[in-house]
Amino acid sequence: MGFFLVMKAELVRTWIIMRRYWFRTVTGMIMGYGMLMVMIAGFIYSRPMVGSAMSQIEDPMAATNFVLGFIIGMFAFGVVGMFTQGLQGMATTGVLEQLCMSPHGLITNFMAQTLVASVTSILSSSVMVFLVTFTVGGSMHWDTLAVVVLLTLTFFNLIGFGFMVGGLVLVFKQVGQVAFLIRMALFGLAVFAREEVMRQPWFVTVPLHLLPVTDAAICLKYVLIKGQVDAAGAPVSVFQHPSFYWLLANCFIWTGIGLVVFRIMEDHSRSKGTLGSY
Repeated sequence: MGFFLVMKAELVRTWIIMRRYWFRTVTGMIMGYGMLMVMIAGFIYSRPMVGSAMSQIEDPMAATNFVLGFIIGMFAFGVVGMFTQGLQGMATTGVLEQLCMSPHGLITNFMAQTLVASVTSILSSSVMVFLVTFTVGGSMHWDTLAVVVLLTLTFFNLIGFGFMVGGLVLVFKQVGQVAFLIRMALFGLAVFAREEVMRQPWFVTVPLHLLPVTDAAICLKYVLIKGQVDAAGAPVSVFQHPSFYWLLANCFIWTGIGLVVFRIMEDHSRSKGTLGSY
């Protein structure tokens, strides 16, 4: 029950901020939409001029694939960043020590905060994806059950990875540069992850499968862009896709590793009395 109480408090806090600063929320979505359209013009429809690019759109599905990968990458970038930058900021301001005195503990507080922030991010990102897809003339396929299951697995997958990186922040403190590089790598992987990439030799594909965002991006693109149709044109559920089984396995592996590492690092910091130091 402690988790749901913390989540309710975080949800109310987020709603108050969004309602009070509604202009920032609206303008943020408008700027995000504009940024995505400019990136599509610059990277996908490469022409001598951006204006010419936007008037000569040839492959709307390529734009949808890029935008969806970009959104998944930003989601991964943000979730992991909540544990790295969030912990560093809390340690600097002294909030981290206050959370440690909470009866719910660090893990429960961070899990609730991240869940609420992730749901908010998914809702706003979904609006931008559909707006961009409509603008470039593409199409999106929707399967509620598949999308909800995939997003849930992706969330817990990234949560586990984020807890692991966050545990390193608790002990070593100044790991911002390394954490940023890790987040950028996850972002780039989500943008360019496709089924074709997985046709490489095993010593290339296995490490890619073990990373927390590769199969999540492939599965979500398979549902939303390809409509769960394989290369031969036959309908095949995403729950029968090989990447789904990798995603399922990664979810248990990374969640377990992340929580164990975070708990060990937290206990170590508490015993050394350096939890709130920066």
